[in-house]
Amino acid sequence: MSFQIEKFLPPASEVLEAMPLKASLQQQVQRDTQEIKDILEGKDPRKLMIIGPCSAWPDLSVVEYAKALKAIESRVSDVFKVVLRTYLQKPRTTIGWLGPLNQPDPYEAPDLEAGIYYCRNMMMECLEIGLPLADEALFTHNDSYFVDLLSWVAIGARSAEDQEHRIWASMIEHPVGIKNTTAGEVSKGINSIIAAQHPHVFAFHRQQVKTSGNPHSHLILRGGNGASNYNKEVVVSAIDMMLKKKIQNPSLLVDASHDNCIDPETGKKDPSLQPNVISHVIDYMKSDKMIDTHVKGFMVESFIKGGSQNMGKFSSSKELEMGLSITDGCLDIEGTEKML
Repeated sequence: MSFQIEKFLPPASEVLEAMPLKASLQQQVQRDTQEIKDILEGKDPRKLMIIGPCSAWPDLSVVEYAKALKAIESRVSDVFKVVLRTYLQKPRTTIGWLGPLNQPDPYEAPDLEAGIYYCRNMMMECLEIGLPLADEALFTHNDSYFVDLLSWVAIGARSAEDQEHRIWASMIEHPVGIKNTTAGEVSKGINSIIAAQHPHVFAFHRQQVKTSGNPHSHLILRGGNGASNYNKEVVVSAIDMMLKKKIQNPSLLVDASHDNCIDPETGKKDPSLQPNVISHVIDYMKSDKMIDTHVKGFMVESFIKGGSQNMGKFSSSKELEMGLSITDGCLDIEGTEKML
């Protein structure tokens, strides 16, 4: 065996007992989750805005950002259901920092036990501010520590074809957005939605579990292979495929980040272009009723400061600029306010 056990992590029951979610916040999470489902079902005419930092770190900056976003949200809540990204685990193309759950201090040794309490505390503070929370399901076996705090879940491009993620999505009560693959393959994202909406039997936490299927799993277009895929032809094609496959609540979100915000002149991602992506899609929605019906909202990477910083240039977290992403570049809070 090529691994060693460093330590045993506390069971989720112990963590939830030490950091319980009070009744009023439980009701808030349930209410927010239902509102998102209502949007996906077409019962609520608003659109979703899944927005926040690429990675939810550091905690003080995330909470500061949440307060600023809440002030903006109060002025657009009749149009958008704003959901805060609190992404705790980061997929990497090769290697790199895996997020605050794994390493609450990016310059110290990984400590998942400390990360569990660090992340749960941060998320509970954001709930107190009054925003629903979103996270990406990267390692599904970590779900029990945080799933009670979430109203929306994403399955990323690198995980979209993974059988465990698809079946896990079929088990949870949360709306789940599933991205197209990193190669930009929309049909494979739709295959994952079909799998997530279907019942399954599988092993989970040493139990044989039968799932009921998740009717609120939906597609996210995020571009891929260095090209965008939010153009009208792709959007219409994706909707047509979902309708032909008889997917329940056929819905899609457009992720304005990732390959959808690549600057054609430089070939590099530019987070400041995210509002342009949304503007183009809104034009399609205005001109085509079918697009407006099935496009349920957007994803945006946004933080206090615009852009990102290279953590490899520093030797301590104290040297980093707070509120500036250490992973993908983000739109700044002023640009976010203007965009919304």
